[in-house]
Amino acid sequence: MLLVLVLSLLLVLPASSYAQETGVLPEPLLLELKKARIPLDAVGVYIQPLSRSGKPKILAIGLNEKTPYLPASTMKVVTTYSALEILGPAYRWKTAVYAKGSQNGDVLNGNLIFRGSGDPKFNLESFWVFLRQIRAKGIREIQGDLILDRSAFETRYFDPAAFDNDPFRPYNAGPDALLLNHKVLDVTFKPNGLDGTVSVVTFPEMEGVTITPPVLTDVGGCNGWQKGINLQFSEKEATFEGQYPLSCGDQNWFVYPASMSDSAFFRSVFVSLWKELGGTFNGQVKEGDVPDDAQLLAEWQSPPLSEVVRDVNKYSNNVMARHVLMTVGTKSSDGPASPEKGAFAVRSFLASKGISINGLTIENGSGLSRVERISPQTMGHILASAYQSPVMPEFMASLPIAGMDGTLWRSMRQTSVAGKAHLKTGAIQDVRAIAGYVLAASGERYAVVFIVNHPNAGSAIKARDTLMVWVHDNG
Repeated sequence: MLLVLVLSLLLVLPASSYAQETGVLPEPLLLELKKARIPLDAVGVYIQPLSRSGKPKILAIGLNEKTPYLPASTMKVVTTYSALEILGPAYRWKTAVYAKGSQNGDVLNGNLIFRGSGDPKFNLESFWVFLRQIRAKGIREIQGDLILDRSAFETRYFDPAAFDNDPFRPYNAGPDALLLNHKVLDVTFKPNGLDGTVSVVTFPEMEGVTITPPVLTDVGGCNGWQKGINLQFSEKEATFEGQYPLSCGDQNWFVYPASMSDSAFFRSVFVSLWKELGGTFNGQVKEGDVPDDAQLLAEWQSPPLSEVVRDVNKYSNNVMARHVLMTVGTKSSDGPASPEKGAFAVRSFLASKGISINGLTIENGSGLSRVERISPQTMGHILASAYQSPVMPEFMASLPIAGMDGTLWRSMRQTSVAGKAHLKTGAIQDVRAIAGYVLAASGERYAVVFIVNHPNAGSAIKARDTLMVWVHDNG
């Protein structure tokens, strides 16, 4: 059903003050949906002008605006805005390292203990600098074990294959209070036609892990070469079983080593970098809490949340979104962080803003889910609330700019809306979505939400872009 909505919450101007009332969806959008064979009952739309004064040309428009839909990665809008409000833009995660034992010269006779708080951006560069701080304490040799304290996050089994049965894809990475480099490997394949071999190099290097390369073949082309390789990871082995076409030349593959434990991954990277810094370590890696009598050696602070949410939204990073949601829950709940505590905190926050949470379901906050739901109207009201919030500059700056950066750098580049819209995209099987802000030619800014849940959703991109252009040109 097509519906002209009365302005809600933040917008209370009478209908008579608007220059033009739009009671139906624009014809260009309807045409593109028809071409894509997407019925209107599979589409949710919400458009709302955001000014408190003036005469916007478009009234708020809704199509199935109260129906909860799978939002895909537009759910990150909900997570990141709520986090900025609840935690504050300057919030930082802390990773600490302790020593348990005595230091004699440059030898630590005891354990080195890392305690994480869920830093979503604890990458390789950060880890390297952090280890240099430990070396600066005069420690070179560690005569003990590596203890990893992950108690900040609730311990539970995570199945990286649960969403789409593709566990080695980086977007399927699970949360970890000591997440290191998103637990992602950049794997380089280098074929040698002279000796008929393929060398495999990982970045970061995995110390103590034996790599078995694929077999080189001179048969076949390079399209879909990854499908010919079966990945297998264990604590001390990385196997790339299958055939690698010589015609591929050098190739890179970003891999999430799902079947290698988080602790084994941490140890292999730690030992590699520690050796690079001139250190030695031959101990084991164990899980455990920081003892009360352990000595703090150094502490690493993440970039501020305002920077983290840019990575989450610009590049649609799922595991970072998971961490942000879980951290939000720690503000009002004791004990280890969990997705449920984070979801409860977000729902409570939205309700406190007068935003209806009927039909809102949050599973992990990333949108990589077949459970999460939100209505276009609720999403639109969240965007309107964010626009009036003190954290609006940080939030809006985190969204991809049409035709310029992030997940939208290739989209709408040759259109009138290029550079004039901040929008979060969403895409999983049978779902295409977009939510954010469009600055119209008139100078009015609009909150725009467009969601398609249908087997033909992959064909909805032209309709999506057409709607954004229409709002810009006619709003």
